[in-house]
Amino acid sequence: MTAIPRVVLIGYGPVGARFVEELLPEVEAGRVDLVVLGAEAEDAYNRVLLAEYAVGATTRARLEVADTAAARRAGVRIRLAEAAVAIDRVAQRVCTSRGDEVDYDRLVLATGARANAPTLDGLPDLRRRRGAPADSAPLPLPAGVTALRDLADAEAVAPVVAGGGRIIVLGAGVLGMEFALLAAEHGAGVTVVHHGPAPMARNLDEAGGRMLALAARAAGLEMAAHARAEALDFRDTDAGRVFDGIVCADGTYLRGDLLVLSCGVGPRTELALDAGLACARGVLVDESLRAWNDPHVFAIGDCAQIADPGLASGSGHVPGAPIGLIGPGWRQATAVAARLRAEAAGHSVGRDTAVSAHERPTVVMLKATGIDVVSGGDHGAEPWDPDAEVSVWIDAARRAYLKTVVRRGTLAGFVAVGLPRAGAELTLLYERRSALPVEPSALLRLDAVDAGVAPIEDPLGPDATVCWCNGVTAGRIAEAASEGAGTVDEIGRRTRAGTGCGGCKGRIAALLAAAPVP
Repeated sequence: MTAIPRVVLIGYGPVGARFVEELLPEVEAGRVDLVVLGAEAEDAYNRVLLAEYAVGATTRARLEVADTAAARRAGVRIRLAEAAVAIDRVAQRVCTSRGDEVDYDRLVLATGARANAPTLDGLPDLRRRRGAPADSAPLPLPAGVTALRDLADAEAVAPVVAGGGRIIVLGAGVLGMEFALLAAEHGAGVTVVHHGPAPMARNLDEAGGRMLALAARAAGLEMAAHARAEALDFRDTDAGRVFDGIVCADGTYLRGDLLVLSCGVGPRTELALDAGLACARGVLVDESLRAWNDPHVFAIGDCAQIADPGLASGSGHVPGAPIGLIGPGWRQATAVAARLRAEAAGHSVGRDTAVSAHERPTVVMLKATGIDVVSGGDHGAEPWDPDAEVSVWIDAARRAYLKTVVRRGTLAGFVAVGLPRAGAELTLLYERRSALPVEPSALLRLDAVDAGVAPIEDPLGPDATVCWCNGVTAGRIAEAASEGAGTVDEIGRRTRAGTGCGGCKGRIAALLAAAPVP
């Protein structure tokens, strides 16, 4: 390694920006030389909030997650609109789309993920061909089709929503449902098309998903369940051929002004594969985020698959997958930055430079006005499971559903739809690995119209986690408020709370409303 370690970061999204922020003191002190390569011409921004930006619910400024100007003043060389096209691991060098070569001692991959595109007649394959830039934009989609993965996508969606157009959303995961509900709330006609019987199948059990679908229909969405899209249809306009509708396997034709693909994402591993790095579903790294077969390379965020090298089977199969959530990605960025800071200072590497390959399943919340959905943990057990205590409550008239799963006396998983207070209570119990109340049905009283039941735990107590993305507690937010932070944005600037998925902003506002005036 050179006297001043040369670090190259490939990818300047939210996770890459957090890595830069964490390493900034070492760069400013002259102990680390950092080069950042980002394919997009834009500064790093929060992709999780693109749906809100697309419908006009937030501004471009609120998407910002990095102070690029400050980083450059500190000495970071941030090279936007310049993609990495090849890695020479022998020479420890990265080749860029501008024909330049950048040497490194440590290489950090934060290439993220790209949208999955289903196999449909009329839709191109979005997977990159070997040899093309791994940090580059995907192949162009037909006019009127978007995956809502970048600013240009959001700006194409905006006029359709503003004009009250018809939008087809293909896929009903959490991001697809959030966008569909937002678009409908802001005046668009929306149809959600999905294969299974209920939306959010990865996060909810079927009954919880059906209750969500019931609430979504009441909010104005059309839900096309058990629908298998087979082909796209186009119409001719003065501007050329544009999307007109999709053809389903049963012959149903669903017309729209815009098709939004929400079929999940796939890690961008092409650059790593071309360089001979070990990959499965993502770039294979150990718990220190170091590549299995190259100690000079790290991977963080959506492209990183944390796994024990000893777990690889004889067939080469490696269990697991990248986590794909912004909170764990930020923790990974912090861990690798801590390792590189320690190396640069000549200190021993601490425990804060590793992450677990088996993070506890995080709580997932649907961000939607008037529809409260939250789930956490392993909630797949059925009521007759002999190894679990399972309770289920259904009230279709109120569009409310609750399921809890207890194993060995501890809440192992839950689903709450239409019960915001019960959902908040269960989130806290799950976070603390606590037991349910002796009479679990007491949870239902929390959301009753005449509720007078006090929560078992204080969902906004000092130790309660308010922002899961950044691990910020209610106590830390109260402390920032006592120091003069009086708005949600000010709390975010001081603590980072609310700067990830945004699902905690309501709880931050509630804390501020209850805080004494400094």
